[in-house]
Amino acid sequence: MTTATLPIVDLDLFLADPTATAALLECHKAAEALVTYGALIVRDSRVTEADNEAFLDLFEDYFALPNEELKKDERKEYSYQVGVTLENTEKPKCASDDDCLRIIEKLEPSERPLDVTGHGADPKCRFFWKMSTPPPYKTAYPALNMPNVIPESPKVQPTWEETLNKWGNSMKNAVEGVAQMSSLGFGLERTKFTDAGTYGPHILAPTASDLNKYGAKNTILAGFHSDLNFLTIHGRSRYPGLHIWARNTGRRIAVKVPKGRYLLVQAGKQLEHLTGGVVKAGLHEVVVNSSTIETIQSRKETHPDRPLIRISSTFFWHLSSDYDLAPLDLPNFAVDKYVTDVPAPAYPPLKVGEQVQNELKHIALMA
Repeated sequence: MTTATLPIVDLDLFLADPTATAALLECHKAAEALVTYGALIVRDSRVTEADNEAFLDLFEDYFALPNEELKKDERKEYSYQVGVTLENTEKPKCASDDDCLRIIEKLEPSERPLDVTGHGADPKCRFFWKMSTPPPYKTAYPALNMPNVIPESPKVQPTWEETLNKWGNSMKNAVEGVAQMSSLGFGLERTKFTDAGTYGPHILAPTASDLNKYGAKNTILAGFHSDLNFLTIHGRSRYPGLHIWARNTGRRIAVKVPKGRYLLVQAGKQLEHLTGGVVKAGLHEVVVNSSTIETIQSRKETHPDRPLIRISSTFFWHLSSDYDLAPLDLPNFAVDKYVTDVPAPAYPPLKVGEQVQNELKHIALMA
């Protein structure tokens, strides 16, 4: 396993002048990184460490609430697409997906993820907070576009909406900037991707793992998987443990996000489908490794009164549920220069909402 900083894309250059030569070079760099690694680091000077810290504090407090309190915020009838998902509910797709298992088999034993075949559901919790614009038409997928749930607990309620919306908008703005940069990098119109996601059910989705219960080394917190949406963006977590697998390398990489105004972006299945497999959804896992153990011990000493809960400040950016998902031509992108693995499988046209529902069934969030 290697520790690496992924390619860093400067969103500030793009925002200053999207037509400048330096900005266009960054756009191509973004597209290249998504193809090569399925991930990149974006620098955005609008992002502040303080906002991320406030968000992490709030969700440490929230997920430290008694289980009966959390249960009130569960919306199983909406496939958990708003509100809380409690631990041991969501299953990693790769535990039962033949294509994914074949990928694992081809890796050198020392580069493989922790074994998910007997893992069951992940011992993680989530909270889904929609950051979307309701479509002005009647969507065919109402369960993917439901209103938000606001917890009742006075411990978190006073600052809940302000904190979530502030940090959520920071990540949403950044990931939409990356979407526009990569669209230009692939030789498409600047807003090709963002137009397709205008009414997407974007989700601020903090993920929590109780390290008092699940803090032993080699515990799987989120089993080997890829994300079902278009692009995923994360703030810096307080606890390491994220591993990714870069395309064409076969190497497991422990991701290191620099401190400050940086965010991690990963490709999802919708981007894979829209590019016809030129981009592959980034495969990753979250586990307790040696660095996690070291951070747990340090955190106990420096913040003994804080809940020992790993929070990932994750945001899932989606295409609109009613959008027709089909591969695009990428006429000005030298695919053969970057794609050296086997030809992509067929990506049949379907609605984004149908694609999402299919994926939710596979990970046990939808009947």
